[in-house]
Amino acid sequence: MNEDSIADPARENTELLDSVPEAFLALDAAGIVRGFNRAAHDLLGFTAAQARGRHLDETIQPRYDGDPIMPALIRLFAAGPARPVVRELSVRHRDGHRLTTRATLSLARGDGEALACVLLADLAAETTADRDAGFLTALLDSLSVGVIAVDQHGRVIVLNRVLRQVQTGPITAGRPAATSFDLYDTAKRPMGWEQTPVMRALRGEHITGLDVLACGPDHRMRTFAATAQPIVGRDGRRLGAVSVANEVTALRRAERFGECRQQVERALRAATSIIEAAPAALAAVTEALGWPSAELFLIDEASGVLQPVGHHCADGEDPGDFFGHLPVRGQGATGRAWKTGKPLWVPDVTAITARLTPIERERAEICARHGIRTAMAVPVRDGRTLLGVLTCYSGSPEVDEELLTVLLDGVAAQIGVYVALRRAEELARQLHRSQDDFLDLVGHELRTPLTAITANVTILAEETDGLGPDQRQMLSAVARNTAMLQGLVDSLLDLVALESGHEQLATDPVDLSAVVSEAAIAIRLTAAGSGVRLITNLGRGPIVPGDAHRIRQVVDDLLANAVKFSPAGATVTIDLLAGDHGATLRIADTGIGTPLTEQNQVFDRFYRATNVRHHGIPGSGLGLSRARAIVHLHRGAITLTPNTPTGTVLTVHLPSTHP
Repeated sequence: MNEDSIADPARENTELLDSVPEAFLALDAAGIVRGFNRAAHDLLGFTAAQARGRHLDETIQPRYDGDPIMPALIRLFAAGPARPVVRELSVRHRDGHRLTTRATLSLARGDGEALACVLLADLAAETTADRDAGFLTALLDSLSVGVIAVDQHGRVIVLNRVLRQVQTGPITAGRPAATSFDLYDTAKRPMGWEQTPVMRALRGEHITGLDVLACGPDHRMRTFAATAQPIVGRDGRRLGAVSVANEVTALRRAERFGECRQQVERALRAATSIIEAAPAALAAVTEALGWPSAELFLIDEASGVLQPVGHHCADGEDPGDFFGHLPVRGQGATGRAWKTGKPLWVPDVTAITARLTPIERERAEICARHGIRTAMAVPVRDGRTLLGVLTCYSGSPEVDEELLTVLLDGVAAQIGVYVALRRAEELARQLHRSQDDFLDLVGHELRTPLTAITANVTILAEETDGLGPDQRQMLSAVARNTAMLQGLVDSLLDLVALESGHEQLATDPVDLSAVVSEAAIAIRLTAAGSGVRLITNLGRGPIVPGDAHRIRQVVDDLLANAVKFSPAGATVTIDLLAGDHGATLRIADTGIGTPLTEQNQVFDRFYRATNVRHHGIPGSGLGLSRARAIVHLHRGAITLTPNTPTGTVLTVHLPSTHP
């Protein structure tokens, strides 16, 4: 206030004085109260009507250094200071207790008499307010969530420790924090101050769980789930807004990696090789991490050298000096993970150059040129077998080592299983090709001389008049073994014809009961010689379309196996059942059985179970392969399951429809 603004505040400016938030008194030189506003009433308990026109000593009884205030007031009027004078005064409340106040006194001169203007502030209340404000600040700073509040003009009035850590610049007092944060939406588009949750709440919105990305001074991108709402007074006026932000960086990263694993799985399933799958799989990894690049290395099976098989760069560029290098075992992030078989985390590749080898220093310089700060290398395994290394690069320092290690280990395990499976499939293909080559050799190179041997042995067997007993015995052994070899060759060529589809099967009605009965009769003598009992439950035979000769081959092979692998005293049970959709043949034995881990392999050509080999039981490993081929050509199914307590059960289902 100045001299021109007040002539007689008590009479002419009542409304103006009541709008002043501080307690205000106007005094004349005699100490008579001429002005007394509403805030003074609130502070001192006296109404304006009770105070005006009365001497100070009749109401608030002010004391200055324990003495009445009049001498000091007289000095104020005499000196007429140009600046306000601040003193500590003790004043009496209407109820009798005294208040310690800070009094700001100034002299106002108008057209009339001079007046002393006094502003009073309760020092005890200020101390309480300061204490409360300090407590509130400490409380807010102790929270693990970020809190920001603005007043009705959008000026920041509260900002706790969590959010101060992500500030990129200071907040100017009394001005909006428009440039203090680098904020983005989930699509990484810049978020202006007016679009922030707290400012949207100031306009009346209620925000719940809105993800906001914040890039702080350390250039780390952090994710906060923000909730915001307006602050409304008792009278309904909007006083400001408050927003609470809970950091969910780790949670969102874990969620993204859940999606990442699904994308990696899809990329692996869609590809025929790891080289084809690598770019899409690595793209999923870099997107989930929010990192710029990643690359995959695999150990070459022939040379044992770690070689690059794929990479991805988020910006689409392909810097020639960054990707495609050959890691050196034990050097660099990739080389050390290769040597130790353990994940390696390099939080800042530019911070340890003095302790690096020349190769590592060169690699660190390349990373620095391309803006790389953090590197992480994770072994790619299949069980305990090290297959390669997955290396990822970040453009900013990272701190979530444990979380990222767990997440990348999961992706590396996916890749490891895929690589091992593809290598196993390739090995199986090579083995299959070797078997095909062997079958071709048998068919084209062995059959012709074997036929000639068989013919000559047959001629010699017919002319034995000049041969002695030993010679006849040797000739008989040659004929017998030649016949066995011929049978094996015929079985091999028959299997090749069936598996290749070159063999045409008949589609006549087949009485399965008759076929199975004939096969059982044929094997009964052999079974009896081995001490094996046959039990048949055939009933009325179902009729199915097919090739009777080939179906008989299946039954013969299955019965021969059941008898051969059953000890003396064992039982082989043959059940034949008719159903709505075809017929089911079940042959159960109580023999040596098949190891559980090998039951899926017994139908492979040449495969013989380990317990069969250990017992020294002869065989070619072709019977079940041929049986499966014939059943499949009839559009049927054949399975092997364990019997109880020992042995195996072979089940054949043949459909009643035309194959």
